[in-house]
Amino acid sequence: MAEWASAAWRESTYNRQKRHKQSSQSDNAGFPAGRTGGAFLLDTITTAPTDMFTRLREDIATIRERDPAARSAWEVLTCYPGLHALVLHRVAHACWRAKRYWLARVVSQIGRFLTGIEIHPGATVGRRVFIDHGMGVVIGETAVIGDDCTIYQGVTLGGTSLTRGAKRHPTLERGVIVGAGAKVLGGFTVGADAKIGSNAVVVKPVPAGGTAVGNPARVIAPARAAGGSPKPAAGRPEFCAYGITPNADDPVSLAIHGLINHAANQSQRIDEIVAALERLGTSLEALQGADAALFDLRRLSAALEGKLEPGAEPH
Repeated sequence: MAEWASAAWRESTYNRQKRHKQSSQSDNAGFPAGRTGGAFLLDTITTAPTDMFTRLREDIATIRERDPAARSAWEVLTCYPGLHALVLHRVAHACWRAKRYWLARVVSQIGRFLTGIEIHPGATVGRRVFIDHGMGVVIGETAVIGDDCTIYQGVTLGGTSLTRGAKRHPTLERGVIVGAGAKVLGGFTVGADAKIGSNAVVVKPVPAGGTAVGNPARVIAPARAAGGSPKPAAGRPEFCAYGITPNADDPVSLAIHGLINHAANQSQRIDEIVAALERLGTSLEALQGADAALFDLRRLSAALEGKLEPGAEPH
């Protein structure tokens, strides 16, 4: 019995050591032997300080350009959680690309704890991205955010698919503005310079330059010139805080106005018919009690067109 127990213990110890070795090899895939998570994290931060500081200067300049409340670079560096979240995300994303998934998630959770902004380490974030206020922002694993995008507090870039490895989260092209509380859900693309209004729920693609508002979101047309064609953009598009587009044409509003205009035209046409009947010496009260078959529509039509004088007979 003692020999059996000793053999079982040796086999169990061997299996544990084997599993630990395989796990270590998996965790350190692509890295020299003996590299710890802390050493790799330190190397990630210090490998390319020039590029890191270049992007940091870009981020600070972007924030000062888009937020009039930013009074100095030092204030931005120390008091803007969106900037802190992006810096930590770059570290987490580098770990993620190097297949150090657990370490990437730890860095991401630290950023979430410190800033209230949750960016999955697998998400791709471009240059000069501004996360304003930032509390409650959630960015999913397969999301792609282009250069010069602006994201306000409470925004969710979420996925609707449960397929592992698929493109589940949206892609924001260059210059997209996402207003506070908006939800962009699905693996579609939001075109360059598009705007998403506050609290909109976007579940389908948004064309470049368009504005999506409402729940579910509908795309409203850009502002148009007097001739009916879209106003040409002179150089760089004007920044619109919270995705508000002034003088934009809402298709639902246009449809309602069209119905109102149609009803007004019909009312005017009815008044013209009544006036023509009175010129022919026929009142509406008399027509209501008369036989419809005896009423000459040709006479009425000719009178409306001005081709028939009162008392004359149509040809």
